Amino acid sequence: PADGRLYCCDISDEWTQIARRYWREAGVADRIELRLAPAERTLADLARDPGPDSFDFAFVDADKTGYDVYYERCLTLVRRGGLIAFDNTLWSGAVADASRQDDDTKALRALNRKAHADARVDACLLTVGDGVLLVRRR
Repeated sequence: PADGRLYCCDISDEWTQIARRYWREAGVADRIELRLAPAERTLADLARDPGPDSFDFAFVDADKTGYDVYYERCLTLVRRGGLIAFDNTLWSGAVADASRQDDDTKALRALNRKAHADARVDACLLTVGDGVLLVRRR
């Protein structure tokens, strides 16, 4: 919507320079607020302002070992009925391979299981691309 806001959280000034150019070209730069900081800090700041239940949607594509923290933080930020999408949740098939025990794979496996069992949400694991976990807050 015309009065909508997008908060972009990233740690790379280099990559976001590219994004900013396209935001300007699309005529939406005035509706996008970029926050360059580690995700955990940015999510904590967003919990204070604009505060809980302030977002319709969150997209998470960050360090995989941090996904559990981002899951909990985003659950407080999205309104009831809001969606959270976690990228790379199939991890090139590694989550289904019991022999893969690296930290990222274990974190993604744990997140998928947690969302499936979490009574606070409805969850769906989409098998498109590298996997997208969709979580809808009840």
